[in-house]
Amino acid sequence: MWLDRFPVNAERALRLTNRNMIAFDLVLGSGAILAPAATLAVLGHDEPSPDAEHLFRRCGPIWLTFAVAHAVADRRGDPQDWWALAWLRGTELATDALWSRSQAFSSRGRAGMWLATAGNLAMTIGFGWLAQRQPGGRRRRRRLRRHR
Repeated sequence: MWLDRFPVNAERALRLTNRNMIAFDLVLGSGAILAPAATLAVLGHDEPSPDAEHLFRRCGPIWLTFAVAHAVADRRGDPQDWWALAWLRGTELATDALWSRSQAFSSRGRAGMWLATAGNLAMTIGFGWLAQRQPGGRRRRRRLRRHR
Protein backbone atom coordinates (compact mmCIF):
# COMPACT_ATOMS: atom_id res chain seq x y z
CA MET A 1 0.00 0.00 0.00
CA TRP A 2 1.20 3.56 -0.67
CA LEU A 3 1.10 4.43 3.03
CA ASP A 4 3.95 2.00 3.65
CA ARG A 5 6.28 4.14 1.56
CA PHE A 6 6.19 7.05 3.98
CA PRO A 7 6.99 5.88 7.49
CA VAL A 8 5.87 8.37 10.10
CA ASN A 9 7.77 8.78 13.33
CA ALA A 10 7.25 11.44 15.98
CA GLU A 11 9.57 13.95 14.34
CA ARG A 12 7.95 13.60 10.93
CA ALA A 13 4.47 13.86 12.47
CA LEU A 14 5.47 17.09 14.25
CA ARG A 15 6.93 18.56 11.07
CA LEU A 16 3.76 17.67 9.14
CA THR A 17 1.66 19.20 11.91
CA ASN A 18 3.78 22.33 11.68
CA ARG A 19 3.13 22.58 7.93
CA ASN A 20 -0.58 22.08 8.48
CA MET A 21 -0.55 24.88 11.06
CA ILE A 22 0.91 27.28 8.47
CA ALA A 23 -2.20 26.77 6.35
CA PHE A 24 -4.59 26.69 9.31
CA ASP A 25 -3.31 29.93 10.82
CA LEU A 26 -3.26 31.63 7.40
CA VAL A 27 -6.91 30.69 6.83
CA LEU A 28 -7.95 31.57 10.40
CA GLY A 29 -6.09 34.89 10.43
CA SER A 30 -7.29 35.89 6.98
CA GLY A 31 -10.85 34.85 7.78
CA ALA A 32 -10.81 36.81 11.03
CA ILE A 33 -9.74 39.96 9.18
CA LEU A 34 -11.77 39.63 5.97
CA ALA A 35 -14.91 37.76 7.09
CA PRO A 36 -15.10 37.65 10.89
CA ALA A 37 -18.79 36.72 11.19
CA ALA A 38 -18.49 33.87 8.68
CA THR A 39 -15.30 32.58 10.33
CA LEU A 40 -16.94 32.67 13.75
CA ALA A 41 -19.89 30.72 12.33
CA VAL A 42 -17.51 28.00 11.07
CA LEU A 43 -16.09 27.80 14.60
CA GLY A 44 -19.59 27.19 16.01
CA HIS A 45 -20.26 30.72 17.25
CA ASP A 46 -23.64 32.46 17.10
CA GLU A 47 -24.11 35.60 15.03
CA PRO A 48 -21.66 38.01 16.69
CA SER A 49 -22.47 41.47 17.93
CA PRO A 50 -20.54 44.25 16.14
CA ASP A 51 -18.10 44.62 19.05
CA ALA A 52 -17.49 40.84 19.20
CA GLU A 53 -16.87 40.84 15.45
CA HIS A 54 -14.26 43.59 15.80
CA LEU A 55 -12.65 41.90 18.79
CA PHE A 56 -12.34 38.71 16.74
CA ARG A 57 -10.98 40.68 13.77
CA ARG A 58 -8.32 42.03 16.12
CA CYS A 59 -6.97 38.47 16.52
CA GLY A 60 -6.37 38.05 12.78
CA PRO A 61 -2.89 39.61 12.76
CA ILE A 62 -1.96 37.46 15.77
CA TRP A 63 -2.83 34.26 13.89
CA LEU A 64 -1.03 35.50 10.77
CA THR A 65 2.05 36.02 12.94
CA PHE A 66 1.69 32.42 14.12
CA ALA A 67 1.59 31.30 10.47
CA VAL A 68 4.84 33.15 9.81
CA ALA A 69 6.49 31.56 12.87
CA HIS A 70 5.45 28.10 11.66
CA ALA A 71 6.80 28.90 8.17
CA VAL A 72 10.14 30.06 9.60
CA ALA A 73 10.49 26.84 11.61
CA ASP A 74 9.61 24.81 8.52
CA ARG A 75 12.14 26.64 6.39
CA ARG A 76 15.06 27.01 8.82
CA GLY A 77 14.33 24.36 11.42
CA ASP A 78 16.75 25.80 13.97
CA PRO A 79 16.27 24.80 17.61
CA GLN A 80 15.36 28.38 18.55
CA ASP A 81 12.59 28.32 15.92
CA TRP A 82 11.06 25.21 17.51
CA TRP A 83 11.43 26.74 20.99
CA ALA A 84 9.63 29.85 19.73
CA LEU A 85 6.78 27.72 18.41
CA ALA A 86 6.56 25.80 21.67
CA TRP A 87 6.30 29.11 23.51
CA LEU A 88 3.73 30.55 21.07
CA ARG A 89 1.52 27.48 21.32
CA GLY A 90 1.96 27.50 25.09
CA THR A 91 0.50 31.01 25.21
CA GLU A 92 -2.66 29.60 23.62
CA LEU A 93 -3.23 26.86 26.20
CA ALA A 94 -5.81 28.70 28.27
CA THR A 95 -7.28 31.04 25.66
CA ASP A 96 -9.48 28.55 23.82
CA ALA A 97 -10.58 26.85 27.05
CA LEU A 98 -11.61 30.24 28.45
CA TRP A 99 -13.29 31.27 25.22
CA SER A 100 -15.27 28.01 25.16
CA ARG A 101 -17.20 29.28 28.19
CA SER A 102 -18.93 31.87 26.00
CA GLN A 103 -22.66 31.29 25.75
CA ALA A 104 -22.40 32.23 22.07
CA PHE A 105 -20.76 28.89 21.23
CA SER A 106 -22.76 25.83 20.30
CA SER A 107 -21.86 22.53 21.98
CA ARG A 108 -19.93 21.66 18.79
CA GLY A 109 -18.06 24.96 19.04
CA ARG A 110 -17.23 24.35 22.71
CA ALA A 111 -15.90 20.89 21.89
CA GLY A 112 -13.79 22.43 19.14
CA MET A 113 -12.29 24.93 21.56
CA TRP A 114 -11.36 22.12 23.95
CA LEU A 115 -9.80 20.16 21.08
CA ALA A 116 -7.83 23.27 20.18
CA THR A 117 -6.58 23.44 23.77
CA ALA A 118 -5.47 19.79 23.61
CA GLY A 119 -3.83 20.41 20.24
CA ASN A 120 -1.93 23.41 21.56
CA LEU A 121 -0.74 21.37 24.53
CA ALA A 122 0.47 18.59 22.24
CA MET A 123 2.25 21.08 19.97
CA THR A 124 3.83 22.87 22.94
CA ILE A 125 5.30 19.62 24.21
CA GLY A 126 6.14 18.29 20.75
CA PHE A 127 7.86 21.39 19.41
CA GLY A 128 9.85 21.70 22.65
CA TRP A 129 10.92 18.07 22.27
CA LEU A 130 11.89 18.71 18.65
CA ALA A 131 14.03 21.69 19.69
CA GLN A 132 15.93 19.54 22.19
CA ARG A 133 16.58 16.75 19.69
CA GLN A 134 18.60 18.99 17.42
CA PRO A 135 22.20 20.07 17.97
CA GLY A 136 22.33 23.21 20.06
CA GLY A 137 18.77 22.70 21.22
CA ARG A 138 19.54 22.39 24.90
CA ARG A 139 20.53 25.44 26.75
CA ARG A 140 23.41 25.12 29.10
CA ARG A 141 23.28 26.80 32.42
CA ARG A 142 26.21 28.99 33.05
CA ARG A 143 27.69 28.62 36.45
CA LEU A 144 28.49 31.85 38.10
CA ARG A 145 32.03 31.99 39.30
CA ARG A 146 32.90 33.85 42.41
CA HIS A 147 35.68 36.26 41.99
CA ARG A 148 38.10 36.35 44.87
